[in-house]
Amino acid sequence: MAGDPLYEAYHDTEWGVPEYDSRALWEKLVLDGFQAGLAWITILRKREAFRAAFDGFDPDKVATYGDADRARLMADAGIVRSNAKIDAAIGSARIYLAMRDAGEDFSDFCWGFVGGKPVQNRWESFGDVPAQTPLAVEVSKALKAKGFKFVGPVIVYAWMQAVGMVNDHFTCCFRHDAVKGLAR
Repeated sequence: MAGDPLYEAYHDTEWGVPEYDSRALWEKLVLDGFQAGLAWITILRKREAFRAAFDGFDPDKVATYGDADRARLMADAGIVRSNAKIDAAIGSARIYLAMRDAGEDFSDFCWGFVGGKPVQNRWESFGDVPAQTPLAVEVSKALKAKGFKFVGPVIVYAWMQAVGMVNDHFTCCFRHDAVKGLAR
């Protein structure tokens, strides 16, 4: 969304930066799930409202949500109101906690698919970037096997791009090399 200050700031400071914090990875996965069928800018514009509505994406709190919370969220015009997506977010918090309680770190799980280092793609233009990759299919299947919802390969690939598991800044973009340098 060239020309949109919010979108440009997101691109220039956040998109593609390797994220290793488990909670932040989970938040971004939930937000990408809410984005299904919508433009990312819609979610970006509503992100602060989502954070307020979902208790700062604290999985310990979200996992306890019940019917009253679902009703509150469905009444919140500041977020995307979809029963299926809200239920998926609550369910994913419960899965996140189950993983944690079993000694499985969400960040280690996610980054394990790329050996702990971002895949450094070398796309030259928008037409070069696939909507999904075999790796995204693999990650999607693994997330679904754990019970996550709204984690199809297209959503997962967008999430992998956002959290820096893949560097999909174009080679001509000033962020490509900068983001490449942020890998652990």
